[in-house]
Amino acid sequence: MTKKEELLVSQVPRAVRVASLLSEGEELSGEDDDQGDEDEDDHAYEGIPNGGWHTSSLNSSLPSSLLIPELPPHPMDGLSGGSAPITSVIKAGWLDKNPPQGSYIYQKRWVRLDADHLRYFDSNKDAYSKRFISVACISRIAAIGDQKFEVITNNRTFAFRAESDVERKEWMQALQQAVARAQLSSTYPLGVRGSELPDRAGSLELRGFKNKLYVAVVGDKVQLYKNLEEYHLGIGITFIDMSVGNVKEADRRSFDLTTPYRIFSFSAESELEKEQWLEAMQGAIAEALSTSEVAERIWAVDPNRFCADCGAAQPDWASINLCVVICKRCAGEHRGLGAGVSKVRSLKMDRKVWTETLIELFLQLGNGPGNRFWAANVPPSEALQPNSGPGARRRHLEAKYREGKYRRYHPLFGNQEELDKALCAAVTTTDLAETQALLGCGAGVNCFSGDPEAPTPLALAEQAGQTLQMEFLRNNRTTEVPRLDSMKPLEKHYSVVLPTVSHSGFLYKTASAGKLLQDRRAREEFSRRWCVLSDGVLSYYENERAVTPNGEIRASEIVCLAVPPPDTHGFEYTFEVYTEGERLYLFGLESAELAREWVKCIAKAFIPPLAEDLLARDFERLGRLPYKAGLSLQRAQEGWFSLTGSELRAVFPEGPCEEPLQLRKLQELSVQGDSENQVLVLVERRRTLYIQGERRLDFTGWLGAIQKAAASSGDTLSEQQLGDSDIPVIVYRCVDYITQCGLTSEGIYRKCGQTSKTQRLLESLRQDARSVRLKEGEQHVDDVSSALKRFLRDLPDGLFTRAQRLAWLDASEIEDEEEKVSRYRELLARLPPVNRATVKALISHLYCVQCFSDTNQMNTHNLAIVFGPTLFQTDGQDYKAGRVVEDLISHYVVVFSVDEEELRKQREEITAIVKMRVAGTASGTQHAGDFICTVYLEEKKADTEQHIKIPASMTAEELTLEILDRRNVGIRERDYWTCFEVNEREEAERPLHFSEKVLPILHGLGTDSYLVVKKQQSMDAMLLYLASHVGDTKHGMMKFREDRSLLGLGLPSGGFHDRYFILNSSCLRLYKEIRSQRPWSGAPETSHRPEKEWPVRSLKVYLGVKKKLRPPTCWGFTVVHETEKHEKQQWYLCCETQTELREWFATFLFVQHDGLVWPSEPSRVSRAVPEVRLGSVSLIPLRGSENEMRRSVAAFTADPLSLLRNV
Repeated sequence: MTKKEELLVSQVPRAVRVASLLSEGEELSGEDDDQGDEDEDDHAYEGIPNGGWHTSSLNSSLPSSLLIPELPPHPMDGLSGGSAPITSVIKAGWLDKNPPQGSYIYQKRWVRLDADHLRYFDSNKDAYSKRFISVACISRIAAIGDQKFEVITNNRTFAFRAESDVERKEWMQALQQAVARAQLSSTYPLGVRGSELPDRAGSLELRGFKNKLYVAVVGDKVQLYKNLEEYHLGIGITFIDMSVGNVKEADRRSFDLTTPYRIFSFSAESELEKEQWLEAMQGAIAEALSTSEVAERIWAVDPNRFCADCGAAQPDWASINLCVVICKRCAGEHRGLGAGVSKVRSLKMDRKVWTETLIELFLQLGNGPGNRFWAANVPPSEALQPNSGPGARRRHLEAKYREGKYRRYHPLFGNQEELDKALCAAVTTTDLAETQALLGCGAGVNCFSGDPEAPTPLALAEQAGQTLQMEFLRNNRTTEVPRLDSMKPLEKHYSVVLPTVSHSGFLYKTASAGKLLQDRRAREEFSRRWCVLSDGVLSYYENERAVTPNGEIRASEIVCLAVPPPDTHGFEYTFEVYTEGERLYLFGLESAELAREWVKCIAKAFIPPLAEDLLARDFERLGRLPYKAGLSLQRAQEGWFSLTGSELRAVFPEGPCEEPLQLRKLQELSVQGDSENQVLVLVERRRTLYIQGERRLDFTGWLGAIQKAAASSGDTLSEQQLGDSDIPVIVYRCVDYITQCGLTSEGIYRKCGQTSKTQRLLESLRQDARSVRLKEGEQHVDDVSSALKRFLRDLPDGLFTRAQRLAWLDASEIEDEEEKVSRYRELLARLPPVNRATVKALISHLYCVQCFSDTNQMNTHNLAIVFGPTLFQTDGQDYKAGRVVEDLISHYVVVFSVDEEELRKQREEITAIVKMRVAGTASGTQHAGDFICTVYLEEKKADTEQHIKIPASMTAEELTLEILDRRNVGIRERDYWTCFEVNEREEAERPLHFSEKVLPILHGLGTDSYLVVKKQQSMDAMLLYLASHVGDTKHGMMKFREDRSLLGLGLPSGGFHDRYFILNSSCLRLYKEIRSQRPWSGAPETSHRPEKEWPVRSLKVYLGVKKKLRPPTCWGFTVVHETEKHEKQQWYLCCETQTELREWFATFLFVQHDGLVWPSEPSRVSRAVPEVRLGSVSLIPLRGSENEMRRSVAAFTADPLSLLRNV
């Protein structure tokens, strides 16, 4: 062929060379050509764009070390490659490519060579190649004439032509070097595709292509091949980097893979196959967007660079309890073992898991010591290879980790007592391998050490300061001990928790869903399937004769099983199965008995033995959820939960079945966090449970079910949301609001509220009284009182019950008062508990109301006239109903056995409320809301919130003890737990005195303030100072600045100035100058009368000064003075040293509280101390060195009390 005959592609009409993803000529040739390039027909793919965003922001210049001095940028350059580093281009440029069957028309192609592939494109603007050739499958490079060379593989030959002999030589040298490097760096067990096996591979239809393509999802890329043969040869069409991809469902069998350059529309054979492809591609996206920082650090140790089980290179998964690094394929089988054997986490995606301690643990332990223990005796015939199949992996991993078949036996194996002793000794050293061997051979991770101060190995490790040992023990707290059971068949599926469970029969099934089923599913949407539950796998077939299942659900992947009420869907009885892959499967049956049997069998298949007690009762929802509770708030654990009616039962790994939570008795039920990280908070007296939304689908189902179960389920008293004392929350809310806002309201309970407002309020209270917050200005007291009366009147059985109503009315006619009261007490004892508690709460409230009858005009008789017909549900004609109520109010103390202490607290509460309302009226402000206060433990975070009812008599000490009791936090000797008032706007905080009443402080809190209970670290040092200090005075120089903005003058207050202060038992005095020294007193003589003077008991002293004032030192406090006219004055004081700050603050406390700074009662330290403690956490963590803190006032204002520590 002459050069004249070798026409360039630029001379060929554009219609002949339409851009496509495939090469040219497949349809024209009709058959393979072993000597030429098997290209595609351009006309078969007209209209299919090959991308090409001509956007400079997507381009980047190539490295200067390339053979070509300057290369045009490529659209995919500059995009992050996710988990894999971007492969640099070795050489790129224009080449003429030899067409198929020796055609004389040359086709100009943009060719790129990197370490893995040789690719060619229509132009240098295209994102996706027409063809790629794996460098590993290239056998040799040969010159074939003027400027031409061949790229020869085992089965194919590709011919190219350069512009000159020099350029041809450069290309051949670059290719030969790339091939040599590829042969040295990888064995490529499958010949051409590299050592990484695909996560999923198979045939798919691609819109615009006549024939199916072979698609492989490998790591973070999706590769397209013409067919399976070319897949094995390593000659493909193109690959898609999933760092710029997104997948979504299109219709029943189709889905779209979208990139900035084009949309790939695929179709699968079935809906199940489509779901599997979607899952694989979503995994590729996650891997592409992941970070390899943790992986690179862990791979720094040589054994960690290869899978601990099969030896595959660059494993990016790990078992955090076994402390081994594994590949993705082995990780899938590890999950099947269950969390009791292996806790699998990704090195690249589970970023929050990988703390510095855990990373260091893997560097110290990892695959080297791990395999020396777990794989000490693996026969060569049973060893895994990177290309081993799923069955072989499953059998090997079961034998290795569940049975411990290959482990190195410890010399103490079989002697439990000695193993436990050896473990307690090992955890106090740095010998992690010894600890691993002991635990793997049966030592008890929670065994008793014999030391009451450190009763467990974890406590011993903490005592010895062995943080890595502590991390290893925590991760293995729930790990099962390996046991070799010779009676079990070798071929079993080890992911089964209870392999004896089996069941089969016909079920009606709908297509799986990725969201909750909000709408009713009709019968027509169900398909009849033959279902088999065996070996921990629920398989469903087209019919009972089918051999291949349509799909399957592994029991180890089930996270929740739910049973909707009958007739929820087209089939009367249904149940839902939720999986880890965020899929929901709905099954239906006509028979209740058959449905119950299926539910029990499936539940037994995925529930571990420790949670079997949950199956003793029928349930509405059953499953596992991550949770935090008690003192273990640093890390979430996995617990098992079942919901039955309004009871939520839980089984936690560290203990037996917990006492069920009565959802209708919760003090709080709330959802915290954002939509991505939701936390369900359940607060019951003395315990708080945080359930985390790790998986959105099943968590949303649990959330709705728990909220529904916690709401009122009927009209009777026992079906309402209940408080601590079995009093309905509706009654609580109304009584508290009226006590606070309506005691002095004239005609309270006699006047009626607006009917429409009363009805709306009552409906909201009945629906979820716990979430209703009554506020003055939004609800009138008459509307609330009418809602309470209507609720009591509408009770189906009445407050005094139909059975006992006449007995109560008859008792009112007894003439002897003592006999009548005795009869009332007898009848009261016969009432159901909820009714009895409600009667006492209501009469106690009415007793308080009549105490203010001079103002509200509602004495005992008037209240009886109103409530008699309401409580006994009469028409008002029977006077005996009113007489019963009047007798109960008059004899309240005797009938309900109210002691003097309870009565005193009640009167103090009422007195405090009235005083505050009078003060609020005088100052033009009105306090509203009920006595519910949010208090934090140690720091302001969502998972440290506590919502508590604050009576008027509650002191700061009582509040502190209540919070610590709820969280089961023990108080040790010299632990000074205190309630702090924190003002975020002023960046200051004030420790409340232990005798200070909380309710007035609560009403005075602004929107920027809150209460927090934490340790007062400086108290010990202050008590020592006061013990050694003579007298109750303090004097000295301080920096002073006044805040005049509070006075409404709008004047600038200037900077800080030196002033002399004298503090004594009556006042704080400020002097501008000092004239001389008084020799007999040691105190300077002031030049004149004090410039300012304030009564010391009217001052509130806060630690901290807001940073925008630029205080001269870090040691300051804010002082607030409230005048008799309720006007506030505020100023700021700064000391030179920490010691001065401590001494001034201690003296303030001393003189304000008559020398009683801290209570001397031993009750504060007599409570039992739990094994684990929370410790002390700063309000805001300090940052920087001491010098930096001195320069930065922000550090001081973040946590001023921290500056007083260790002084």
